Amino acid sequence: MSATISAPIAGLGPAVIAHLDAQIASARHLLDLILQQGRAIRARDVDGVLARLNAIQAEVERRAHLEAARTDLLTRAGEALGVPAQTVTLKQLTTLMQPHEAQHALAQSAQLTGLLGEVAREHGVNRALMRQELTFLSHLTRLVGGAEPEGAYRPPAAPTAAAAPRAPRTNRLLDLQA
Repeated sequence: MSATISAPIAGLGPAVIAHLDAQIASARHLLDLILQQGRAIRARDVDGVLARLNAIQAEVERRAHLEAARTDLLTRAGEALGVPAQTVTLKQLTTLMQPHEAQHALAQSAQLTGLLGEVAREHGVNRALMRQELTFLSHLTRLVGGAEPEGAYRPPAAPTAAAAPRAPRTNRLLDLQA
């Protein structure tokens, strides 16, 4: 399929722009929730972290509905272009819009891409913070419980005459004994 201009499809441009507006609003909301969660993690506010987690899950579910709408738009465009929906690119999609709509859609797509990159980056920071907090909590619980930290130095026990030699310890990857 060449990148030639196709005839605009009535209503497709406004539908794509509205969809991109909804995607941008959702991504902004998701980013705000993730930033709030990061603040709660840093403050060690367990209730705040859990509340943000629930809100993030609700927004992710909302985004699943947006993806279904996106699929519908791509299906319409694919039919008009004579290609499978999953192969439709934004550039191809814009050939089915008025020029001003196409420019607006391209700008919105770039904005959405930037927002989603920021969401991914902040989510990665939050995951690292949570991993760090959980590691610290695990360390504290081992100390409080009297367990030695993993990899701690243990002096060798003095051998006694009554001590019988132990069989070497074996680690089994697959235990086939019944």
